[in-house]
Amino acid sequence: MNTILITGAASGIGAATARLFHSRGWRVGLLDVNQAALAALADELGGAWHVAVDVTDAAAAQVALASFAAQHQGRLRLLFNCAGILRFGLFEQISLEEHARILQINVLGLLQVTHAAFPYLKVTPGAQVINMGSASGLYGTPHMVSYSASKFAVRGLTEALELEWRRHDIRVSDLMPPFVRTPMVDSQTFEPPALRRLGVHLKAEHIAEAAWQQAHEPAVHRPIHWQFKLMYWSAQVSPSWLNRWVMGWLSRD
Repeated sequence: MNTILITGAASGIGAATARLFHSRGWRVGLLDVNQAALAALADELGGAWHVAVDVTDAAAAQVALASFAAQHQGRLRLLFNCAGILRFGLFEQISLEEHARILQINVLGLLQVTHAAFPYLKVTPGAQVINMGSASGLYGTPHMVSYSASKFAVRGLTEALELEWRRHDIRVSDLMPPFVRTPMVDSQTFEPPALRRLGVHLKAEHIAEAAWQQAHEPAVHRPIHWQFKLMYWSAQVSPSWLNRWVMGWLSRD
């Protein structure tokens, strides 16, 4: 039986992924800090396993991983690190505490959950970790500085761990979408110029489908949507000054 454990599962991309994998026969585990929304989704999915947990709490993450794996002979086929937060705005107008919280959840939380998952991934044939990356991990993105920095960290962690865990036959990868229509994006009060120029063409369901594809045809990085795919592959061969110019042009006031 294929199993997937999803962090940040109560809404947005996490919830869409849970619904998709559940509908296609996978056993789904749900983690999120929002207990009420998590319980509602679990009920919708026929009583799916769920625990309210803050991914920045390492001890709680370990207990949750152990509890889910215990339901499935100590195995875990797929960990989807989807928990994350975002704040658009000018760097100096966002509090230092909020910058730190973005890094704690998006980077430290991901690292802690992945570390806790290792014993169960190691003993599962075909095990995978999928991290929620971002187009903002390609080149530093103005007006979302700490979020962009966190996604650079996710990209680096993904690349390094993908190589290191080959000896355990664990695949590690990330999804790299541009802006996605989710409650996290819709709740923002500041509109970055790059968002205004590029638009929002993706929904959470599109990212869920990409996660499904990644689960069956893994690649280290999976850029999503033709617009970003063009930018991603161009950036692999173009000089750094050109990438910087493009980002500056997209982000101009």
